[in-house]
Amino acid sequence: MSGEAFHAGIEIHEASGTGLRVYGKAKTVADCFKYRNKLGMDVALEALRALVREPGFVAGDLLRYCEICRVEKVVIPYLEALL
Repeated sequence: MSGEAFHAGIEIHEASGTGLRVYGKAKTVADCFKYRNKLGMDVALEALRALVREPGFVAGDLLRYCEICRVEKVVIPYLEALL
């Protein structure tokens, strides 16, 4: 992973006075689909289901990260089925 796919979606959370850089939920789901052959499609789909159930879920955020990770065409049919 390099370039925009590496840097996009990073959030900074404070823990014990230190800023931790972690990927947000939508970026993590996009990464699950990007690496679905290694992780398994069941993992990617369960991550998507969990994200859709989250309060405040915004499909546009997920699709933006999916576009960056080049998995938008894979995710859209599953997202449409869940919504």
